[in-house]
Amino acid sequence: MSKAQNPELKKFLDKKVTAHMQGGRRATGLLRGYDVFLNIVLDDATEDTNPGQKHELGQIVIRGNSVTLVEPLEPIRDKLENAHQGR
Repeated sequence: MSKAQNPELKKFLDKKVTAHMQGGRRATGLLRGYDVFLNIVLDDATEDTNPGQKHELGQIVIRGNSVTLVEPLEPIRDKLENAHQGR
């Protein structure tokens, strides 16, 4: 059995993201944590159900095996951009 690899979500911490899940469900909130199995914690989360409808969920944990995509909703600055601006 292969070893689980740590997902590269560190740059998304404390940023607003949408987690897309199997079955077409989506939850949006601030990414507060994650683990090697892609279990994620969202704070101030809402579930996008039908177009224009949202359910307030608060803090939630989403099991990694149901996550298909984590989409950032805020600009993410990486080390390369920061290096260019430091000149």
